[in-house]
Amino acid sequence: MSSVKPPSSYNSRAVTRLVEIQSRLATAPRTGKLSGKVAVITGVGSLKGIGRAAALLFAHEGARHLYLLDFAGDNLPNLKSTIEERYPDVKATVIQADAADDKAISGVCQQALSEEGRLDIFFANAGIATGRTLEETPGEVFTNTMRVNALSCYLAVKHASVAMKQTNEARGKPLSGGSIILTASVAGIRSGAGSTDYSASKAAVISIAQSAAWQLQRTDIRVNALCPGLIETSMTSPLFDHARKRGTGDKIGQLNPMGRYGVPEEIANAVLFLSSDDSSYVNGQAFAVDGGLTASLPVVPGKFV
Repeated sequence: MSSVKPPSSYNSRAVTRLVEIQSRLATAPRTGKLSGKVAVITGVGSLKGIGRAAALLFAHEGARHLYLLDFAGDNLPNLKSTIEERYPDVKATVIQADAADDKAISGVCQQALSEEGRLDIFFANAGIATGRTLEETPGEVFTNTMRVNALSCYLAVKHASVAMKQTNEARGKPLSGGSIILTASVAGIRSGAGSTDYSASKAAVISIAQSAAWQLQRTDIRVNALCPGLIETSMTSPLFDHARKRGTGDKIGQLNPMGRYGVPEEIANAVLFLSSDDSSYVNGQAFAVDGGLTASLPVVPGKFV
């Protein structure tokens, strides 16, 4: 007999755990893991998104200057004021720009070099999801998904790596180096977690990370792809809203071994790991943060055939 409890009995524990995770930053000590670092983050505009969570965590960990980009400018002033009020020692520059625009990404990397003399971290997080079936996806929609999700990551690697090769002893960077993190998805690892256009774009992101890591060999610039599982963000809110309205909210995320979905703060913690020296020997990887979803082929709990 299987000892696995049904998802409904696990729900209250999962909710308690998520609240605990989301409130941790308010009392966590500032360890200085990113002390003096200069970082660019794209896709920061959502009030409950991965980019915003990463920006707040980077500030908490002592980043010197954060350059924060989003296609929509509505929430950028709030993010800037939140960071600078909580962390007066951290400078936040917000920029409304398209992460898939060559000039915009080249420009922000050059701005970091001009103002701070260095660039240490680039978290390419901007992305979209369509949720359309194969038959409902016109070629132009597929192309745009690839542009926003994959081209933006390519441009991040292209321009950030040039900036990260620049040395500046006066600013504490005598050698080249840096960390580039690209937001992919478990949908880029195998099918079943997204539409065809979305999955293809995220598979491309993983390939970009792997090939770039080799092209940048011996520069001490690491490139990794982050592969979140089901995370509650503005992008996934329609799925969550629909399930809760239907009365099946306690089943969201039940397909992974942890039996729950994740929150942006959990992904931000992984981004921090990949950005800091804690991951100094991690390079060219598709780093899944998915509650164990991609660890197995589909299986009925307690049965293996």
